[in-house]
Amino acid sequence: MFKVLGLMSGTSLDGLDLAYCHLWEEGQNWKFSIEKTKEIGYGSKMRNRLKNAIHLTDEAHRQLHDEYGVWLGEQVKSFLKEAHLEVDFVASHGHTSHHRPEDGFTFQLGNGQLLADNCGKKVVCDFRTKDVSLGGQGAPLVPIGDSLLFHQYDFCLNLGGISNISLEKDGKRIAYDIGMANMPLNFVTEKIGLAYDENGNLARSGSQNSELLNQLNALEYYQLPHPKSTGYEWFSEKVVPLIEDTKASHRDLLHTLIHHNCEQIAKEVHQHATGKFQEILVTGGGALNAFFIEVLQEKLGPKIKVTTPSRTLIAYKEALVFALMGVLRVQDKTNVLSSVTGSSEDSCSGIIFYPQH
Repeated sequence: MFKVLGLMSGTSLDGLDLAYCHLWEEGQNWKFSIEKTKEIGYGSKMRNRLKNAIHLTDEAHRQLHDEYGVWLGEQVKSFLKEAHLEVDFVASHGHTSHHRPEDGFTFQLGNGQLLADNCGKKVVCDFRTKDVSLGGQGAPLVPIGDSLLFHQYDFCLNLGGISNISLEKDGKRIAYDIGMANMPLNFVTEKIGLAYDENGNLARSGSQNSELLNQLNALEYYQLPHPKSTGYEWFSEKVVPLIEDTKASHRDLLHTLIHHNCEQIAKEVHQHATGKFQEILVTGGGALNAFFIEVLQEKLGPKIKVTTPSRTLIAYKEALVFALMGVLRVQDKTNVLSSVTGSSEDSCSGIIFYPQH
């Protein structure tokens, strides 16, 4: 059995997720338990630095990469000490500052060597770069966990800053970023001094803005074939101007954005659906938004059942999967699927760092 601490920081910029996991093989299947978790929220200064990292000079970006690596190491050391835990290693996703696979480039902040030095543990990180070098999207990566840990579901949907879907088709796992989830919602709520719209209550009280809905649904990204992935660059360039150009109230914006998100998700699910009763597992922060889930179920219809698991799994599934990816890297097994990312071959991705003192 492997004892691993998985770290995840997503595009929604909620904070750092830490999940202490046990992972083991049982016959042909991987099993897991999430033993201990913690979310460390970002202060406004850290959130703004990470959010604006895309605009930094090379030197300032390197400095943030190092400082964030030190900070991650300090959080890990404190968490392990507080909870009296021993781990085999730490698996860190880092925080994505740049993601332009079409240009052969992706970057996750959080210097692995400094992380290892400051927590005193072996670290596995940088899970996306190798796949991009092989011509892949470097994303999404969570489908390796869907395939090995959640294969009983017909679809796995993650609602983080962006939405991505994963499923088995013709004997292969396919997955891709559908588009948006929490990123535009949080963009709107930040303007009224809220971190997020709890349970979607504000969105529920709003009305649909047809003009904005049509503009969002017409975005070119939705017409692209998979494999495909997106990130903050696309949101900032293509979506933010549409939001800022409308005179809709914040309630109407939230209401319209959720309907847009759910329409795009339902379109993709129906494209792959068999017509028989199927089940979709929904995790990520959006799964805690009751209005989001209600609208999604309505758009999917009665033959696709929306299932949301425990709050722990909703919040920490990605951290769990990166813990699994770390295990596979340590074992030199495939942890990135070319059928998902579009790379020239399956790969074993991730770089291992050992503390130097």
